[in-house]
Amino acid sequence: MKNDILKKIEDENIEFIYLIFTDITGEAKKVTIPAREVENALESGIWFDGSSIEGFARIFESDMHLKPDIETFAVLPWSKDDCKIAQIICDVYLPDGTPFSGDPRGVLKKILGKAKKMGYQYNVGPEIEFFLLERDKLPDLKVHDSKGYFDLGVQSRAVEICQETMRLMQNFGYSCESYHHEVSQGQHETDLSYDNALKIADGIICLKHTLRTISMQNGMKVTFMPKPIYGINGSGMHTHQSLADNNGNNIFYESKDKYNLSKQAYNFLAGQIQHAKALTALLAPTVNSYKRLIPGFEAPVYICWGQINRSALIRIPMLTKNKIPHGKRLEIRCPDPSCNPYLAFAAMLAAGIDGIENELTPPNPIEENVYGFSDEKLEELNIDTLPGSIHEAVEELEQDTVLTDLMGEKLLNHFVNAKKQEWQEFLFQVTPWEVERYL
Repeated sequence: MKNDILKKIEDENIEFIYLIFTDITGEAKKVTIPAREVENALESGIWFDGSSIEGFARIFESDMHLKPDIETFAVLPWSKDDCKIAQIICDVYLPDGTPFSGDPRGVLKKILGKAKKMGYQYNVGPEIEFFLLERDKLPDLKVHDSKGYFDLGVQSRAVEICQETMRLMQNFGYSCESYHHEVSQGQHETDLSYDNALKIADGIICLKHTLRTISMQNGMKVTFMPKPIYGINGSGMHTHQSLADNNGNNIFYESKDKYNLSKQAYNFLAGQIQHAKALTALLAPTVNSYKRLIPGFEAPVYICWGQINRSALIRIPMLTKNKIPHGKRLEIRCPDPSCNPYLAFAAMLAAGIDGIENELTPPNPIEENVYGFSDEKLEELNIDTLPGSIHEAVEELEQDTVLTDLMGEKLLNHFVNAKKQEWQEFLFQVTPWEVERYL
């Protein structure tokens, strides 16, 4: 494969290579090298200074090593003919050649390795929501359209941006299952086709890069902020998930069960229910995330599960009869697109595996709209709620040994410190709401 890449670089006159990785927040970073250095990079990696990258290293241990994953090589389809650019997603290593424990992609690869030893492959399919705003109106948040859920509408710039993104994602080796307008004005959703969690996490990085580039070229700005506009639905990243065996058979399927779920599926579900509060710190990781996680805006707040219940944290999607054996899955609804997909998928898998290893049993399903329940009924049914802030979620994370062991001391400390600082900065702000109300 290495020779194929070198040949493509030569044949297509590629001039520069972006070596891509993420910090703990999920922000994509890059080191740019000239194409003539790519053979050396593929063989030996590239050194970089990690001291200023969020969550990477202290000054006296700043030297880091990027090792390209050649399977992620792709030519950037929007680069110009006179200066073509390609990218490769990388893993981060220490100078002694060991994987860097603070690399989010490495954390996901490690838990996927554990699952593989257990005979499992973890597959996911995220639904990525976002808003498209008029760039020339910023800082005012002027949405591009006044359409609603699944509206047909005209062939607007927003529609063209989303369709072009779907087309260009094929260049990175991804299929977008669908695109549609979401509930709120100016809000859209693109769904990546179901696949292995590592490939999909890489795909989310590529999708965000593509949307940012194409929206800017069309005079718009895409935002993955969970709740950019008051009073309307925020943006989530509902994620469908299942386990397959080494032959690709869906382990979550059981024909004789009411919900067609296997014992392992119920165990996995129970694990995510049990760890839900701590999971939220990684799946909804910003101050703004908790402006979305409130009742009444189709966002999950209550820790429960069901099939027809869209107010539940975990839903069992309905499927046509012929697709049930292969497609049976769980949909977790609290992730939002501000998360680091590597850490989010790693945490979701770790919680599920804990459920399987300890044969946990989920609570009874809830098929009613929980938003209408009184406090007394919630207590009677033993339905708890997700944390109300990133501060509460981080406190839950610190107490969860399954997730803290997954992250490791170095990554956990950097993440917790970053989120506590973010919370403090938020508390110190004087917001327009306060000025309007009290001045």
